Amino acid sequence: MADQDCIIELRGVSKRFDDMLALDGIDLGIRNGEFLTLLGPSGCGKTTILRILSGFEAPTSGEVAIAGRRVNDVPPERRQVNTVFQNYALFPHMTVEANVGFGLRMQGTGRAEAARRVADVLRTVHMDGFAKRRPGRLSGGQQQRVAIARAVVNNPLVLLLDEPFSALDAKLRKAMQLEIKHLQRQLGITFVFVTHDQQEAFAMSDRVVVMNEGRIEQVGTPQEIYENPANLTVARFVGDINILDATIAEKVNGVRYRAVVEGSSMPVETRRDFAPGDEVKVLLRPEDLRVWRAVDDRPEGPFLTGRIEETVYKGATVDIIVRLEGQDGGKTLLAQEYFNEDDQEISYATGETVAVTWVNGWEVVLPDA
Repeated sequence: MADQDCIIELRGVSKRFDDMLALDGIDLGIRNGEFLTLLGPSGCGKTTILRILSGFEAPTSGEVAIAGRRVNDVPPERRQVNTVFQNYALFPHMTVEANVGFGLRMQGTGRAEAARRVADVLRTVHMDGFAKRRPGRLSGGQQQRVAIARAVVNNPLVLLLDEPFSALDAKLRKAMQLEIKHLQRQLGITFVFVTHDQQEAFAMSDRVVVMNEGRIEQVGTPQEIYENPANLTVARFVGDINILDATIAEKVNGVRYRAVVEGSSMPVETRRDFAPGDEVKVLLRPEDLRVWRAVDDRPEGPFLTGRIEETVYKGATVDIIVRLEGQDGGKTLLAQEYFNEDDQEISYATGETVAVTWVNGWEVVLPDA
């Protein structure tokens, strides 16, 4: 159920294109003033939701409400929703200020009032010095700012952004992520952002909606999505993950279990309820793992045994690829270690035998789906 602060509500929304089900019973509440990102692979339904919110598509079934009003049959121009498209859709023959003021002119806003609002929003997006330029003389990042200015000058309740960084290089993308987040906070407008880039979603969002095949898999803060994925689909899509095969051996007490993980008896913790004999998956992020030299620095307690396959230096961190002992050559794990003052060098020889543990309680235990 959506909470009372929701500016947008989707209730049982489905969308079918001929014989393809693009959205399958979407229930989602978007809170007033939040930055919410729809995250998922291509074809999962992200952009379809955006088009339904903007009024360019109608749901096959279900209801869409904006500010408490049902808008299924309300045309785009009568919704307080604006969209920033991937290609920005700026008019090349118009100046920046003319592009930004176009919607105001269409609404019949007075010349003086329109000029004031255009000047205000151009200052907000740091483009006031470019008012007389045409889009062809602007960089990609500048064009994006103009597109956003044009979208917010009409004071919409909601701004929809459909992968607006797709045409930018990696460095500019990161810079624009911070700018857009700051702008959203400054404006206080609800932003609904679409991307397939997990890092982008996490850097900008108050909440993230992970989608797959027309369905919502999980909704939560970036930290919740990353640290406690609801299922294997979310876990695999969001960041690097190690997925270990395990069988529950016994419940020790509370959230503690003993499990046979990749052939070794290991303690695991989970709030999910399992019974002895249940097949499960133990999920561990690379930074959760700890690698020990099996001869000189063997950890206390149980551990997995493997051999170093490769180390990859990444500046502040080193990726360590370990192949566990086991049938068919064993499973490969990715561990990530950080440099610190006490450990100036992280060095392992290829083929070296190591022990692998993890930080107790950082594992996620899911049913074997």
